[in-house]
Amino acid sequence: MYSASPYEEAAFEPSPGMITTSSDNSSHLLSSTETDMSQYQPGYAVGEASSVTYMPEQSSYPSLFRSDAELPPFFVPYRWWEDEATTVLWAFDVQEIKRVIRYGLFRDPNLPRTSLQSRNATTIDTFLLSLLEPHERFLLANLSHIQKVEEILRRSTISSPPSVPWSWLPSQKDRDLDPRALARDIDAESHLHFKRISFEELVRYSLGYPAASVDWFLQQHTAFYIHLLNYLNAFPEEAARYTEVERHLRGRSPFAHRALVQCLLTMQSQTGLDVPLVSSQTLAFEFIAGPIQNLFQDSPPSLTSILKILSVLGVRFQQAYVHAREMNWVQPFNTSVLFLDDLLASTSAVDFARTLTNIDEGQFSELTPSSVAEESPVAMRLIEEWELLSTAAWECCSALPDLVPYLQECAEALLATRNYHSFTAVLNGLQKYGITALTITNTNSATSTVSLNPVLPPNLVYLLNPLRNYAAYRRQFQEFPGIPFLFPHLREIKQHGEPALRQFFNNLQIRTR
Repeated sequence: MYSASPYEEAAFEPSPGMITTSSDNSSHLLSSTETDMSQYQPGYAVGEASSVTYMPEQSSYPSLFRSDAELPPFFVPYRWWEDEATTVLWAFDVQEIKRVIRYGLFRDPNLPRTSLQSRNATTIDTFLLSLLEPHERFLLANLSHIQKVEEILRRSTISSPPSVPWSWLPSQKDRDLDPRALARDIDAESHLHFKRISFEELVRYSLGYPAASVDWFLQQHTAFYIHLLNYLNAFPEEAARYTEVERHLRGRSPFAHRALVQCLLTMQSQTGLDVPLVSSQTLAFEFIAGPIQNLFQDSPPSLTSILKILSVLGVRFQQAYVHAREMNWVQPFNTSVLFLDDLLASTSAVDFARTLTNIDEGQFSELTPSSVAEESPVAMRLIEEWELLSTAAWECCSALPDLVPYLQECAEALLATRNYHSFTAVLNGLQKYGITALTITNTNSATSTVSLNPVLPPNLVYLLNPLRNYAAYRRQFQEFPGIPFLFPHLREIKQHGEPALRQFFNNLQIRTR
């Protein structure tokens, strides 16, 4: 695990008319009361009836963020992956070429284009055919060499969602909202904008390459600062309430929190309101950039391997941040891919199954009758390990579909060695992938059917049938004991007590002693 780096730079550079606060309140730059008034309309106007202070039009504001100031330091003596990218683009593995284009880990954005345009016509036709659906192949004859290259690039590039402006606006209609709810809404808006940055773009940004979507994301948090500053200048009595919002925003979006703190500090300089504030001193993108940087510093220098790892992590990123109800801005992104590491290091599916079995035998050797009967942490950890293994298999299939036949063969080998723990986990991962890769077939204008991707070995799928507490699996385990799929056994022991517990351990001992 990496260690947090000190926050060594301010989030933006001082400009004329800006001052800094003392280190005691750890704030960012504040607007000076001595700001050049040539930027403003003449004077502040106070409405006689409402006594509301109106903020004059202001033509410029400080930028609160610099993209390079939100990353931990990243120094490598040699960017080996850039040379390897060129080598891969001149090779013949279409999927590896596609991944190199997708992640774009090189300085010259035209490198894939110039490389592919230099390849011969037969090679380009072969590449493009592998990316086309059968019904699209007639297009091939109508494209020039350059157009074919452009089509390969288009189909190999992940498009980021369109940029959208910051749309959460402070409003008088929200005056009755609890400050905690306001903080939640602001955090949700920040999360919405984060989800519009692709994982590939975050990888590029983490390694120091330009990332337009990251720049836009940061700019929208400055826009939030401006929206809120204008609002609080119009309704200064709301500043105290947004001080409460700041307390609830701590630990949420560091970008939104910093913008809110800066706004309140600016209001303090104008109104004399003196309230305690906590200004974020973290490198706000460290939670994602640090682990990605560590991959390139700690992993063996192989671009093809690290791009496979990144492809799997891209699936995990979607689950952790895009499909999450609430964003965790603090916990470092989990880049551990032990399942994939072991898979890529194996010499065959049988060898990989043997690796999984060796791990499982060590873990199940810790089980005791009391730990199973009481559903102790040991038993619960094994259940959790099963779920993690299933998820890892699904991640690998989703990111690298060419691994599906390998995992199917691995499942067969696991069943042959009676390792039902890893067997059912891998099978469950394949099942999840089959569902996420389903297709819809329209049979006529009124009806349609949903077809699952047929990735489950038909001769094995019955063992994953949950009917009557996985009765088919339990019959198999009774006849051919081994390393168990623990969940149905825990349920059976809970229902039938000591006899079920004794029978379970008799069968378990046959495999592990």
